[in-house]
Parts: sequence; C-alpha cells; structure tokens
Amino acid sequence: MTERQISYLNLALCILLWASIPVASKKILVELSNIQMLFWSTVFSLAAMGGVLLFQGKMPALVRQSWRSVGHMAFLGFLGAYLYYVLLYGAFARTAAAEGFILAYTWPILVSLLAVVLLGEAFTLRKLAAVLVSFFGVVVIVTQGRIITVNFTSLSGDLLALAGAFVFALFSVLGKRARYDQTVSVFVYFAAALLAVALTVLATGGAGRPSGAVWPWLLYNGLLVNGVSYVFWFKALEHGDTFVVSNALYLTPFLSLLYVYLWLDEPILLSSVIGLLVIVAGIGLQAVRTGAG
Repeated sequence: MTERQISYLNLALCILLWASIPVASKKILVELSNIQMLFWSTVFSLAAMGGVLLFQGKMPALVRQSWRSVGHMAFLGFLGAYLYYVLLYGAFARTAAAEGFILAYTWPILVSLLAVVLLGEAFTLRKLAAVLVSFFGVVVIVTQGRIITVNFTSLSGDLLALAGAFVFALFSVLGKRARYDQTVSVFVYFAAALLAVALTVLATGGAGRPSGAVWPWLLYNGLLVNGVSYVFWFKALEHGDTFVVSNALYLTPFLSLLYVYLWLDEPILLSSVIGLLVIVAGIGLQAVRTGAG
C-alpha cells in the first residue's frame, strides 16, 4: 500500500468509530449515568492504550518523562479525556443523540477564538464570518428551526454539548504547542481521566453494575471508540496530508446521522441537518484560510 492509501484507510477507520459515539453513548446511558459510563469506558481505554504502549515498545519513553511533563499531560487529560466526556455524555443523557453530537462538533470554531485569546493569533474577518455562520447553525439546531419563536426543547442538554465543545477546544489549544510522544501522552491522558472519574464515582454513589446487554457497548466504546481509534488517527496523520486528514473529520457528524437513523429510535430533524450543514460551512470557511497559509 502507498503512504496515501495507508493514511486514508486509517482515517476511514477513525471516522467510522468516532461517528458511532452517539449510538454507543445512548445504548449505555439507558442503564448508567454519564459518570458511570465514563468510568468503565476509561478503564478499557487505559487498558487499550497501555497495550499499544507495550506493543510499540514505548514504556521507556513514558518512564523518561519529567514530572513537569507528566503534570502537563495529566492536566490536558483532565480536560480532554475527563471533563469533555462528562459534559458530552451528560448532553446525550438529556438531548437527542444527533443534536448533542452536532453541537459538540462546534469545537473547531471555538479553537480559532481561543487561539486568539491564549496564543495571540490574529482575528481576521474570515474568522469572524466563520464564527457568525457557525453560530447561526447552532441557533437553528437548538431552536429546532423555530428561530423567530425561540422554542428550546432541551436547553440543558444543548448547553452541556456546547460546554463540552468549549472544553475540547481549550484542550486542543493548550496542547497545540506540546511536543510529547502521541501514544505516551494519550496513555497519560486516560490515566489522569481514570483517577478523576474514580474520585467522582466515589463521591456520587458508585460505578454501577452494567447488565450483560450494556457490557458489549462499554467494551466497544472504551477499547475502540476512545482507545484504538487514536492509533488510527495518529497513523492517518503520519502517512497523509495533515490539512486533508484534519478536514475530513468533518464527515464524522454526517455519518453519525446515518448511524443514529439505523441504530436508534430517534427521528433525524431537518433542522439538525440544516444546522449541521451551516456549521460545517462555517468551519470550512475558516479551514480555507488555514489551508491557504
């Protein structure tokens, strides 16, 4: 296989897995809380990345990390592997799967705003236009197209999804200048997340007892969706064009709509589809500027 074919294969596997997040979440949240779901998923994610770390022979690289580096990675893990998923799974527990996932995918726009504040990047007219366009898409989704009457159907779930998008954007911006080994850093992310969610579980009434029907979804979500998918992502970036690979990720919420339609008994609202198209248009407007230079 050529380098490009390897990249596209890994990218396709990554998108196929990440698009199933709403379905897996809804199947698990029937029995467990968002905290309990995150606990069990993180156990399996950490085990998966630990296996990858051993397979790649990178355990010495982990041991060589300074305490300062580990602390920084742990903080990033608290944001991206703990707080983000607490908010995202909390959103799925309160709102429609497609709606919550689409709103969470506004994080690329928030990255551009946070990069201006935290990294001193220029705020251009194109970025402003991208923000306004994507914000309109959010309004369409949150109001289910009733923009004039402003009739919120699941405001708490929508706000949690948007808060999750903000946290993931913050995680992305703060980690932008980090130069850690990717496998090592993701392992530390999940280790920090497991510590945080274990403490949360102890404070909120226990990890729960998943039934036989939920265990396969927990294993799938932890081992593949939140675990091995990162390996596919890293391989896609390693063997392909970063700009093309990164922007191909915006196919994920569209595929997610198909998954929700096939696997969940939830209607796909026209307002969600229109809102998604508007949000992706805003992200694309921003990406064109990024790709140009």
